[in-house]
Amino acid sequence: MSTATVALWLGAVVTIVSRSHADRNVYPSAGVLFVHVLEREYFKGEFPPYPKSGDASNDPITFNTNLQGFPDRPGWLRYIQRTALSDGVLYGSPTAEHVGKPTVIEITAYNRRTFETARHNLVINIMATEEFPLPYQAEFYIKNMNVEEMLASEVLGDFLGAVKNVWQPERLNAINITSALDRGGRVPLPINNLKEGVYVMVGADVPFSSCLREVESPHNQLRCSQEMEPAISCDKKFRAQFHIDWCKISLVDITKVVPVYVSRPDPGPGVLPEFGEYNPPSEALKSRDYLSDFVVTLAVPAAVALVLFVVLGIQLVQHSSIQKSSKELRSLSKNREISWPLSTLPVFNPVSGEVVPPLHPDSYETTSMPLMQTQTNLQNQITIPQQRPTGDTYVMSTFRRLEVNGIPEERKVAEALDL
Repeated sequence: MSTATVALWLGAVVTIVSRSHADRNVYPSAGVLFVHVLEREYFKGEFPPYPKSGDASNDPITFNTNLQGFPDRPGWLRYIQRTALSDGVLYGSPTAEHVGKPTVIEITAYNRRTFETARHNLVINIMATEEFPLPYQAEFYIKNMNVEEMLASEVLGDFLGAVKNVWQPERLNAINITSALDRGGRVPLPINNLKEGVYVMVGADVPFSSCLREVESPHNQLRCSQEMEPAISCDKKFRAQFHIDWCKISLVDITKVVPVYVSRPDPGPGVLPEFGEYNPPSEALKSRDYLSDFVVTLAVPAAVALVLFVVLGIQLVQHSSIQKSSKELRSLSKNREISWPLSTLPVFNPVSGEVVPPLHPDSYETTSMPLMQTQTNLQNQITIPQQRPTGDTYVMSTFRRLEVNGIPEERKVAEALDL
């Protein structure tokens, strides 16, 4: 693989932009934004020809990048590829700690149509700069851009040109670019062409201009606290292409920042010294008997389970015996042979001429019904006097209206009365 080192000059504006089709090595400077584009068109020529002809320009290609010998990239280097049909971008800002240490990045390209792969190495040689870091740093939040759109050389150049026009520095560098999602921002809804937003940090060698200082005025701070846009005079120089949230701008003068040195605490017992070696424990350690632990772990739950099993078994036996006795009693009560009382026999209705069925047919349950009906509680009785053939003796016949299964019935109850 080959990569090119291109210096993007805008007056004194410098950033490093490289592509995957020139030299093998790149030479970014510490504290300066480094951008390397992984072009799909270049890697298409690295794949072997596929037997089935097709439109190779539309092949989905994804990239995997990692530090040689490690599963991920260095902490300062980031990678983004929005879709398999777009180019990938490596970007980041190396620090002075990485100066003089060649960084080898393995780039693996995957053709998702043919399942072919191609691998190349990118060697990043970080160079030292005389003016690192630049003393005045400003971070802008751009609402209408995604990070991959901002990393394009022409877009980044336009933004740095607008900042240079407002700030008027002798030296201006793009220091870092960060997606708003990496700062805790939310993924925008896929409506109205909303963007994720991007933070762009730039550094210069001269103090901040009066336009950039306007955001620190009490009036603008009050408007920001009320979630209103502050009045910035130089916003019109950005508004045509970049929508800047001036309430989120950060101005830092590192010459006035008091460095904080944190001393490393002394390692306590059990912590290996910084350059110590690991000594495994001796093989002559005393062995431990785990039999008691095993017995306690298994025997106690087993004993409790056995007791519960016995108690439940006893209760089941008792319940079964009670149920069996109940069934036997019901069977005996149903099978007993009894003679039906006269009050339950069919009678003749002299009014309607019908034979009234008995109150207790053979099919009814006899154990839950009384054998005789008392006359004191009879309702709806009809008393009809009847004359006998000879003599002055009358027979009073009393009829009772009954309902069996919801159907009214008449029952004759004869009582012999001598009048």
